[in-house]
Amino acid sequence: MTGKTAFETRYGFARSAVQLSNWRENPFNRWSFQNAGELVPSAPVAASGGTEPPRQELGSLLGEKVSLANGLETVAAFLARSDTDALTIMKAGTIIGDWFAPHMDFGGRHIIFSISKSFTAILAGILEGEGIFDPEAPVVSYIPEAKGSAYGDASVRHVLDMSVSLDFEEAYLDPESAFARYRRATLWNPGGGTESLREFILTLQRLAEPHGQTFRYRSPNSDLLGMLVERASGQRLTDLLREKLWLPLGAASEASITVDMEGTARTAGGISVTPRDLARVGEMMRQGGTANGRRIVPEAWVRDTVETGGSSEAWQRGTMAFLFPQGRYRNKWYQTGAQSGAFCGIGIHGQWVYVNPKTEVVIAKMSSQPVPVDDPLDVVAVAFFEALSRMV
Repeated sequence: MTGKTAFETRYGFARSAVQLSNWRENPFNRWSFQNAGELVPSAPVAASGGTEPPRQELGSLLGEKVSLANGLETVAAFLARSDTDALTIMKAGTIIGDWFAPHMDFGGRHIIFSISKSFTAILAGILEGEGIFDPEAPVVSYIPEAKGSAYGDASVRHVLDMSVSLDFEEAYLDPESAFARYRRATLWNPGGGTESLREFILTLQRLAEPHGQTFRYRSPNSDLLGMLVERASGQRLTDLLREKLWLPLGAASEASITVDMEGTARTAGGISVTPRDLARVGEMMRQGGTANGRRIVPEAWVRDTVETGGSSEAWQRGTMAFLFPQGRYRNKWYQTGAQSGAFCGIGIHGQWVYVNPKTEVVIAKMSSQPVPVDDPLDVVAVAFFEALSRMV
């Protein structure tokens, strides 16, 4: 009788069980979210080569109780029930604690899904500061072939703030939807390779409502943003990410991003990084766009993104106002509207980078939640982050 392999003992299934058709499903996502590059073509983003400081255990903090919607709950209990794979906490720029599930190693990468959008917007902000990218310009000034699509009369600002009047639904679990076709174009689903991501996006059409009125969370906008910054800069997204963000940030580990049949980066959701490097991005934003004494993105852009910019009216007309009733959305980042001034990046299946300027705390949480979107859990997660940021 053959015993279990080390892989099967750790994850509860064989590696051969993980396929392109099921890699985002539980339990397979506990492994695949750390190894997206084995399933989807991916491009590397080199780091500076510095040494990562040793792991810092959360210790007694795991037993501390926080007040959540269902009553008092320990930090450890919430991490378990929210399918957390990794958690890193920084305070005033110093890493004060790491936590990893048994199936994830310290130093491992994890896909951050839609926090990739927030990274891509940072690149747009950097290029804006360099004078080579105009957020108020028409999309067609950079991508003329978008003329016949929903983006033909949209501005870059509409793309950045998710206010394009786009006839598209984020139907994550419908295999017959336009979203499934979108996933095939990204090579994230079986059957891809006949239509590129660029080709797919340029077939999308608009709704009757004018652009700019309603916050509509539509991921193709953010893939288009990646194409826009490439056109403006004349560089590949991976090169921009390395030169403009990853190296100046002092990221300790290589990142990666999934690509389509043409090598186009999946800037809406394909980036994988370590928890600590994700926290470093949040800390750079908390510091107004600086890291290691070096300015990375203009301070005015950061303030506009996390404090003053965005339309409250457009946010209230959208479908996510329940999460941040006083919130706004600007440049692919969420303003919570809380008194703490907290802001965040969010990805499906439980990816978060949460920044609390008042307490000087940054929290990076990576997860393998069974479903892409769990609205009730997201509401509790926000309360958890706010409470945790006051405890440390």
